[in-house]
Amino acid sequence: MEDCVLTDETVWLSRPAEADIDAIVACCRQPSIPEWTTVPVPYRRADAVGFLTDIVAPGWAAHSPVWAVRTAADGPVVGMVGLDAGPQPGAAEIGFWLGDAVRGRGLMTRSVRLVCDFGFAADGLGLSRIEWRAFVGNVASAAVVRRTGFRYEGLLRGAGVQRGVRRDSWIAGRLAGDPPEPATDWPPLRGPGSAT
Repeated sequence: MEDCVLTDETVWLSRPAEADIDAIVACCRQPSIPEWTTVPVPYRRADAVGFLTDIVAPGWAAHSPVWAVRTAADGPVVGMVGLDAGPQPGAAEIGFWLGDAVRGRGLMTRSVRLVCDFGFAADGLGLSRIEWRAFVGNVASAAVVRRTGFRYEGLLRGAGVQRGVRRDSWIAGRLAGDPPEPATDWPPLRGPGSAT
């Protein structure tokens, strides 16, 4: 598939490139990124190069695009969002991370909306379902997908592996016909430091 830029004039999503390596490394070294993702620790320049050559390039070729999140068309990478087509026809899993310096501004919510619109569009990927999974406790990620119309579907015990350790995951999904407004059927989700 050809590269495409998605924008709402607040965020710009474009294919990450070699020029983005330093920004990717800087973001992935922030403690909040490896806490909730499977990026290597410590994160090195070679990891970012491998991400571009082993994930991004083949992903675009296989209808599993990955976009760098930027706050200007020519700005530095502040996050990443992608769709992984997986084995089920017409379905993909969304994944994302955002650097600490730009959190709390709604940038990832905007990015996920753009990616879902593209994913469901007939002239995009034409998907029927987009699925989200996150390690239990990642309430920030859950809040993003909840705001963008994903419906909570449950807890998957031991379904995720993070650096060799099995972890429980939350799962949610959005179908092509689901409204993109905030979903109201989510149970209370708790993260680290939450009161019980």
